[in-house]
Amino acid sequence: MDKDGFIFLATKDTIVFKEMEMHAHKPQKPLLSSLFHCQALRFCSFPSSLKWAPVLDIEKELVQHSERVKSVDLHPKEPWILASLYSGTLCIWNYHSQELVKSFKVAESPVRSAKFIPRKQWIVTGADDKFIRVFDYDTMEKIAEFEAHTDFIRSVAIHPTLPYLLSASDDLVIKLWDWEKGWECTQMFKGHTHYVMQVAFSPKDTNTFASASLDGTIKVWNLSSSDPEFTLDGHSKGVNCIDYFMRGSKPYLVSGSDDHTAKVWDCEAKSCVQTLEGHTNNVSAVCVHPELPIIITGSEDGNVHIWDEATYRLENTLNYGLERVWGFGCMKGSNRVVIGYDKGTVMVKFVSTHSGVSMGSLVKEKEKKEF
Repeated sequence: MDKDGFIFLATKDTIVFKEMEMHAHKPQKPLLSSLFHCQALRFCSFPSSLKWAPVLDIEKELVQHSERVKSVDLHPKEPWILASLYSGTLCIWNYHSQELVKSFKVAESPVRSAKFIPRKQWIVTGADDKFIRVFDYDTMEKIAEFEAHTDFIRSVAIHPTLPYLLSASDDLVIKLWDWEKGWECTQMFKGHTHYVMQVAFSPKDTNTFASASLDGTIKVWNLSSSDPEFTLDGHSKGVNCIDYFMRGSKPYLVSGSDDHTAKVWDCEAKSCVQTLEGHTNNVSAVCVHPELPIIITGSEDGNVHIWDEATYRLENTLNYGLERVWGFGCMKGSNRVVIGYDKGTVMVKFVSTHSGVSMGSLVKEKEKKEF
């Protein structure tokens, strides 16, 4: 027990952390606190090279009201939020100045997915009119426009190093596009029997990606084959969203479903290791923060749930009254999360309130950055 009234039970790689109120006049310090929810018990597993910041607050940094937001993304260098709207419009917000940087009409139909491609200074979009469009975000010049699918485009994903774009559609097909070959479709991936809602590249092997479908499954693929490597089947209804994360050298997936749950999957064991329950409507967005030990789930119930990545405890519930949640954005090197809703966009920031401890203490010292 330390002087602040905390008990620590520790092995090399595991900390069991419990907070106790030692004196009646001394308030408890929650592990993760906000206006909405806090927990006083925490079990966390981290590599021995990581340090632990015990007290985190969630601060609301930006609220922008708009039409329905279908996707959000963060630029890795500029303080920009990219939001694609159901109306067919793209917006770029500066979250430092809280000003609109750019706004322009992309299509007459919903733009369900939009991503920055920073190394090319591009934005790529996929819309219900079946077209992929690419823009230079500095000049707003249209770089490319082509009909990519025969039905709504639900998701686009950018390869981290190669000139590749994945697109997923209600036509049940996933396609791989190479922009250095004039946006040639170099591979098609078939196997789902219902709409393909989202695709995501693996952080361990970027030749591997996963897909979520309303057929109730998650499939894992290799770029070299049109057939899936394996299928994860465990949700009782359609799967809307997925995100990868790493534990040590092992890749995991988190998925969100119309069965109102999220599930965590061990990709090597090809099995579900945890079901996250608590939402009262479809789970429409999931995100594993690349810097913080949290899983974030969003739902059509309007709630954002924040879970301990190691123990799967529900640590926080956020609701900003903007109706259904449709997307998350977060990135390495930042403690921010952006959330897209029916009625706008919210950015929150995780900050440490423990004296002398910064958010950077949750990452390796050599990777510490100023947020």
